[in-house]
Amino acid sequence: MKLENYEMHLPSYSIGGDCYKKIPGVCKDYGSKILVIGGEKGIRSAIDKIRAAIEGTDLHIIGIELFGKDCTYKTVEKLRSLSIYHEADMVFAIGGGKAVDTCKCLCIDDDKPIFTFPTIASNCAATTSVSIMYNEDGTFLKPHFFIRPAMHTFIDTDVIAQSPAIYMWAGIGDTYAKYYESTISSRDENLEHYTALGVNISQMCKDPVLKYGKKAYEDQLNGRSSYELEQVVLAIVVTTGLASIFLTRDFTPDYNSGLAHAIFYALTRYPVIEEKHYHGEVVGFGILFALLCDQDYEAFEQIYRFNESIGLPVKLEDVEITEDQFRQILPELPGMSDVRHYPYAVSVEMMEDAWKKLDAFAAGRSIN
Repeated sequence: MKLENYEMHLPSYSIGGDCYKKIPGVCKDYGSKILVIGGEKGIRSAIDKIRAAIEGTDLHIIGIELFGKDCTYKTVEKLRSLSIYHEADMVFAIGGGKAVDTCKCLCIDDDKPIFTFPTIASNCAATTSVSIMYNEDGTFLKPHFFIRPAMHTFIDTDVIAQSPAIYMWAGIGDTYAKYYESTISSRDENLEHYTALGVNISQMCKDPVLKYGKKAYEDQLNGRSSYELEQVVLAIVVTTGLASIFLTRDFTPDYNSGLAHAIFYALTRYPVIEEKHYHGEVVGFGILFALLCDQDYEAFEQIYRFNESIGLPVKLEDVEITEDQFRQILPELPGMSDVRHYPYAVSVEMMEDAWKKLDAFAAGRSIN
């Protein structure tokens, strides 16, 4: 497909334990009145440092609002109805993915300046130009795409180091998945420039988390900011966001997903997945099946051993899914949108073969 023109808006960011000090310089040209919106825990962890950073400047906070529970269109409209939202010159979105995505859906469509402050390292919501929308019952609805990401992202690694480590743990699985899914889904294609960039950038979704992930996770468990933690945070929050922007365009095939995500979405029919497990945790497990189906046994063993080293799932029991439950979702996978653009047809027989090989490897038997 020949594209005559398109435009790409890329994220900018600051990172480090003192990056909030850059707020005045970055935000001063957008006005003075700030509305803070986010999750309760996220706001509590960051607000004092933000207030200290803007003290003595023209910037001032005119209100603080909790975003809600899920990123839904109803929640967005509720926030849009607030008079203080229209009074504000800009919004500071603070917290995790759902809080940030809600604020992006609110502000970007209104062309209101938004700045993001991730307080956990679980996903790339703070830097990418899409919000993941949910139904009112908490189930997945659809992605909502924008022409641009937030104006700037402030990533305070000291704040993130004090957050629950389980979010980074799960985020690691979703991050290395970006590399494997994009390289498989784009295989043997003559890629547009932006897609080729996204695929090549995705290498940095995998390499740092496999190299530094175990140490970074241990450091966060101890509330300690470190070089390793910073490298993994950058991979999760920034690199994955960049890859996502390049790989997901509304006028091209979706190279941003794959079999691991299909497995996750199919498994969400079981309440235990939404109630007790994390998106990236289950996607990281799904990558094992993706690599077995792809017959990339070297990468499979690497990810299997890495998952073992930090406690990410390597078997169905780890995500509390029975063999019967897993068998029931297999017929859904070939028709799911996540594998619609794939270099080969995913079949039930292929999945069953991968399942047998996973069990064989766990038992110490050869899978080649």
